[in-house]
Amino acid sequence: MNTKKQVLIHILCWALLLGYYHVGDILKDNWKDGSWHFGVTMNFLHVLEFYICYLWIYPCYLRKSKIPQLIAGVAFTMAMFISLRYLLEEVLNRHFFGFGNYGAGTTTLYYILDNLYYGTSYIVIPAAVWSTQNAFRNEKMNQQLRGEAEKAELSFLKSQINPHFLYNTLNYIYSLALPVSDKLAEAVIRLSDLMRYTLTESPDGKVSLLKEVDYLESYVELFRMRFDPLFYVNFKVEGLADQQRMAPLLLIPFLENAFKHGVLNDPENPVRVEIKVIRQELKLSVFNKINQNQKDHSSGIGLINVQRRLYLIYPGKHDLEVHNDGKSYQVNLRIEL
Repeated sequence: MNTKKQVLIHILCWALLLGYYHVGDILKDNWKDGSWHFGVTMNFLHVLEFYICYLWIYPCYLRKSKIPQLIAGVAFTMAMFISLRYLLEEVLNRHFFGFGNYGAGTTTLYYILDNLYYGTSYIVIPAAVWSTQNAFRNEKMNQQLRGEAEKAELSFLKSQINPHFLYNTLNYIYSLALPVSDKLAEAVIRLSDLMRYTLTESPDGKVSLLKEVDYLESYVELFRMRFDPLFYVNFKVEGLADQQRMAPLLLIPFLENAFKHGVLNDPENPVRVEIKVIRQELKLSVFNKINQNQKDHSSGIGLINVQRRLYLIYPGKHDLEVHNDGKSYQVNLRIEL
């Protein structure tokens, strides 16, 4: 649903709700006694309360790992509702119009409890609205995932014969290269390892993060053998553990892009690749100086595909930032494993 349609639906719903609340007062002239001030402030605060929860608290914190922040956000919203209502009705209204909504003998405890009653409903309602919309979004995303999975399976079955043939051929070439050159044999076996990893399958569609990083290291070493000694890449890894798993081949496009468009022979500005895992959060940072002599300035389909995969596999659980100032290129990726 596009933003314009959503806004129109919200406006219509609020118009119907507020009309239901106040059309009787308007027809009976109940607004002449000045109590309309309190209706306006209450409606304003309910709308404000609704959208703080709907646009900020629930989208950010309504998940298992964010329960403390969710509780704090709800408490903040309720405290804001009570404080603003007191300011508008008991301070400003009393100052300008000479009367407030509550009597002079109202205790603080009674005022807080009474406003907890009036404020709770517009904390619960946005939770129901947001959860319902989120359920529809997830169902739509699941349908897309099923469609993508079917396409990927068909594509894999069509291309499966060719990669296996290449993999077996590389093993044969390795046996021929071994007596001739150790360096050539090592290059062939690394290429064979890369090919074998691309054919790896698992029931849950994920692989060990250690294997994913090994794949990246083999890729880097293959390039190092090709361009050595004029090859300057800093590859740093921290915090890996055996139990960590992720979708395969999500990280390699960022290295491919850096090697394709970056400067690899500058010791003062090496390509920097950093992978760090803290608890269950993976962070990847890739930096490269842009090769100004590169004729092909397109990023290719690799980055486009990986962005699509991230959206489908890790919805709401990843952040991707790309910085390009024309001289350098940096990618920062965060994934909740």
